[in-house]
Amino acid sequence: MGRVQDKVALITGGASGIGLATAQLFADQGARVVLTDLSPPSFKSASTTYKLDVTREGDWIAVTDSIVRDFGRIDILVNSAGVSLLKDIEATTLDEWRALMAVNLDGTFLGCKHAVRAMKDRGGGAIVNMSSVAGIIGTGHLAAYSASKGGVRLLTKSVALHCARKGYNIRCNSVHPSFADTPMLQAMVDSARNPEKLASSFAAAAPLGRIAQPIEVARPILFLASDEASFTTGAEFVVDGGLTAG
Repeated sequence: MGRVQDKVALITGGASGIGLATAQLFADQGARVVLTDLSPPSFKSASTTYKLDVTREGDWIAVTDSIVRDFGRIDILVNSAGVSLLKDIEATTLDEWRALMAVNLDGTFLGCKHAVRAMKDRGGGAIVNMSSVAGIIGTGHLAAYSASKGGVRLLTKSVALHCARKGYNIRCNSVHPSFADTPMLQAMVDSARNPEKLASSFAAAAPLGRIAQPIEVARPILFLASDEASFTTGAEFVVDGGLTAG
């Protein structure tokens, strides 16, 4: 217990899925959780909640400044907000591409940018970015999503190197889950021509033979955000049931 005791943790995409599971775990471990989503999430253990559109820099400035004013600092940022699109390169429109990139990549960029601004003069901190195994290996039917998560992977390394070389004491790492039991995955299944077949293929993709539960992704996030990972930065933490091992 107390692995992030009294740390101020900002978690985006906190209304459901991995973001919500992470918020609950952080609260159980003593963090002062600040939860955001497009609508203020309902979570009784949160210190406070905010509406945050991660694609809007003005929202990021307002939220980070409010947290620093009210709590004195931001110790942890978890960039968990994200969207998916089950389409290949031929089926994806430019508007769909841009909308997905705005959330998954622009939103992560803005989160990192303003977390660094808030953290660098207040003793440092830890940033954990949600990427995906689709950001490591190719996925033919997730063209925009794969590209966005690959971008998150290398953005993470750039932020980590910049902060280390500046002496900011800010660590930045990425987490790469495969398929997890979240509303986003369910929406992807529901949009398929054959939902049952797609759901079965997701479960069969990992050698462990099932999809992950959100808490199984939240636990590595907790480790990377905690002082236990004090010498870990620019790293990729894969949580995929063995999918990328072969």
